[in-house]
Amino acid sequence: MIDFNRPPFVGKELDYIKEAIENGKLCGDGAFTKKCSEWMQEKFDVRHTFLTTSCTHALEMAAYLCDLEPGDEVIMPSYTFVSTADAFVLRGAKIVFTDIRPDTMNIDEKKIEAAITDRTRVIVPVHYAGVACEMDEIMDIARRHGLKVVEDAAQGVNAFYKGKALGTIGDFGCYSFHETKNYTMGEGGALVFNDDSLQEKAEILREKGTNRSKFFRGQIDKYTWVNYGSSYLPSEMNAAYLYAQLEEAEKIDRKRHEIYDYYNEALRPLAEAGLIGQPFVPDGAKHNAHMYYIKVKDLETRTDLISYMREKGVCCVFHYIPLHTAAAGRRFGRFFGGDEYTTKESERIVRLPMFYNLDMKDVAYTAKCLLEYKGY
Repeated sequence: MIDFNRPPFVGKELDYIKEAIENGKLCGDGAFTKKCSEWMQEKFDVRHTFLTTSCTHALEMAAYLCDLEPGDEVIMPSYTFVSTADAFVLRGAKIVFTDIRPDTMNIDEKKIEAAITDRTRVIVPVHYAGVACEMDEIMDIARRHGLKVVEDAAQGVNAFYKGKALGTIGDFGCYSFHETKNYTMGEGGALVFNDDSLQEKAEILREKGTNRSKFFRGQIDKYTWVNYGSSYLPSEMNAAYLYAQLEEAEKIDRKRHEIYDYYNEALRPLAEAGLIGQPFVPDGAKHNAHMYYIKVKDLETRTDLISYMREKGVCCVFHYIPLHTAAAGRRFGRFFGGDEYTTKESERIVRLPMFYNLDMKDVAYTAKCLLEYKGY
């Protein structure tokens, strides 16, 4: 069976984990955590980077730093992972879901402004498949209405919009280093932002509500509990695994683009015949080959195609069930406007195997099986 995903492994991970152990500090904010943070700050031109135990926790930190109060509203697409909404629900916010664009599967920037009320506080664009939302228009809407923007860039690490790294355009950006992502630490994430005034508040939040970070920098002689916080700090072993991959980010990026480009070219005849849809990347967006998907005509065809591919020894999957259709989505949120594309397009997507160590012979076989399928 050709797996849908396997965590990337570039070679130095075990050496760096051993080094972290020998350094004698495994609880976090050691040498490898600092190296990962510095790499992102330099690569993405962002002032503050906080490595976290997951992108979920990065989103939770961002939601807290937005100073939300119960009853405040947060606008986001329904077509996203549950963590995007959960982080704000935990602060007592009401989620306002809006429709997506059928071409990019991102939030439809044209639908946002009409969804704003006097309780709206935050807009959360989700950069699906590492393809940028229309951030110029979203940021303009946010500025005119005095709203915060939290970019869910879980899939957008090392992807760009008009030369700016995804996650660095809004007030906060949230990355994922889950094992399904381009670069991984097993479970992990990062919160990034540029506002210097929030650094200490973020440090306290991440360090269980203490001023421990200032203590370790020698700025105070003891640390105490000073505010709300939680334990968002990952282990040094996780950071060591991640840093080995960040060092080889260009190599990982090249391989993923090679896979993406092969699928895109090999399957083009199906798209030209009107049998499938292929990913769309707008002008100004530089994607990171996070995933390759095709769109078939409907849910019945998708179910049959995934079953066919499994019989051929290839694991293909679909993605999110729209959040507004779930019990918790109905409890904690509402859908504004018509669901013209969210549900319909979500039922068409089939994701193909995509990971760094995937053999190109398996990529070719996957494409061959798709070309031979007769049920489109």
